[in-house]
Amino acid sequence: MAQTMQVVEVREPGGPDVLYFGTRNVPVPNAHDVLIEVKAAGVNRPDIQQRRGLYPPPPGASDLLGLDVAGIVVEVGDAVTGIAVGDKVCALTNGGGYAQYCAVPAPQVMPIPEGFDFVQAASLPEAFFTAWNNVVWLGRLGHGEKLLIQGGTSGVGLAATQIAHQLFNARVVATASTPQKRAVCRELGAEAAFDYKLEDWDAQIGQYIGPDGFDVILDGQAGPYTQKQLDLLGFDGRLVLIASHLGPQSEVNVRALVRRRLTLTGSTLRPRDAAYKGALASELVEKVWPSLTSGAIKSVIFDVLPFSEISRAHQLLDANQQIGKVVLNLDEL
Repeated sequence: MAQTMQVVEVREPGGPDVLYFGTRNVPVPNAHDVLIEVKAAGVNRPDIQQRRGLYPPPPGASDLLGLDVAGIVVEVGDAVTGIAVGDKVCALTNGGGYAQYCAVPAPQVMPIPEGFDFVQAASLPEAFFTAWNNVVWLGRLGHGEKLLIQGGTSGVGLAATQIAHQLFNARVVATASTPQKRAVCRELGAEAAFDYKLEDWDAQIGQYIGPDGFDVILDGQAGPYTQKQLDLLGFDGRLVLIASHLGPQSEVNVRALVRRRLTLTGSTLRPRDAAYKGALASELVEKVWPSLTSGAIKSVIFDVLPFSEISRAHQLLDANQQIGKVVLNLDEL
């Protein structure tokens, strides 16, 4: 095996032009890690934020971008069981996915769903981990409940829509910025989709869902949206924030929150330990992977680019025109 590898590094915080190719030593896995020869890597919103200097890696994590990969296991740590050299896998990384080799804690490594190639598999981990963690674990979505997803055509939004619709028989409403995006939301399980760019988007959604409101709302905007979304919840409703793109501060009616027994929570998955992520991985393989294999749940890929076009991949996410995931194909080096 090679001793060095090609990686993507960040020269300084900024736009896609700050990304450049460098050479580093191949990681040495510890006793609890698996070393993967990366065949494909997903491009995700946290990569964009880290490139901009707004999302530093947690202590101990690789400084390289890249949170989900698919490839072939080439080395396993002494304490690892159930994973062997030669296995084809996908994984949620703690960073380091934009590289030819990536060391990943073994609990975060999953088999590739039957029928999926490396590119398709690389589109899964970050989106489905995030969706399951926030909608199912934190949002406590119950069967037949009502779920609002802001940004329905992001990788996370599409994963959450399908999980809720297919596995929980939930009534899903989504928001998206274009007619094409809203059509995709409906095709994959949302019963209705609204334009969040309209000034009265919240009034339109509220009129549609009725006075009982939503049980769960998944949002990455926060800022001035926060109270509007709390107002859209029914009694005992849960608002889960996964980002704060519209601002880090919000004015919230605490009296209404208390009176209506609302839950306002948020999460960042990356700093969680391997045991937490491993429990998520086990549930995904058990409950979601069969639906991916059958085609009941789909991974939507907007574009596949060679590793050499990493800047172009980031430009696509900066433009916010993509529907689903952008994936890098490292076989095209």
